[in-house]
Amino acid sequence: MGSREWELRRGSAKDPIRCAIFISGSGSGMEAMVRYQQANPSCGHETGLVFSDRPDARGLERAAALGIDSVCIPLSTEISDPNQRRLSHEKLILTLLAESNIDLVLLSGYMRLVSPSFVEQWAPYLINIHPSLLPAFPGAHAHRDVLMSGVHVSGCTVHHVDAGMDSGEILGQCRVPVFSDDDESSLAERVKIEEHRLYPIIIDQLVKQEFNLQAN
Repeated sequence: MGSREWELRRGSAKDPIRCAIFISGSGSGMEAMVRYQQANPSCGHETGLVFSDRPDARGLERAAALGIDSVCIPLSTEISDPNQRRLSHEKLILTLLAESNIDLVLLSGYMRLVSPSFVEQWAPYLINIHPSLLPAFPGAHAHRDVLMSGVHVSGCTVHHVDAGMDSGEILGQCRVPVFSDDDESSLAERVKIEEHRLYPIIIDQLVKQEFNLQAN
């Protein structure tokens, strides 16, 4: 299946867009999204599934406590070829998404790169939030790279996921100051506050069809 035009229906309180949130760690962003949805039922979207590839991801317990179905599918230890292992893993994920009637996939601290074939099947219904002002500082160590660069402003970016590294079309950004005494932890906490605010706003706009977007 190739890329599809943007055909996501308009979400409503009676017929919300069903989201799956992919996590790898604590799930703080996932929890912020779910709490926003639960506090604002007219937003037009809800989380129907939280997924992780890591059994020890604390966000799975957080999701369960919030009443959300949470599922872990770890990578197989029986497939030696890395590419085949990833494709086999993603086949199970795709089945899970279909069974859960998911409309939109949100990556939130998900540390695995999805394959080009996964992107093709889900674009443009595949969204990520990244802790920098893209296109600056892509990758897994954004806060470290920001501090090493000496810039005075960082932030977060919500963007479409494509086959590149944090290179998809930008949907929204928020700026955050970088202070001279920051370390990775303090900067991450400041950026996280804005991540938790920005992500639900952008998803609101998507499900209300305030963006006129098509897959590339």
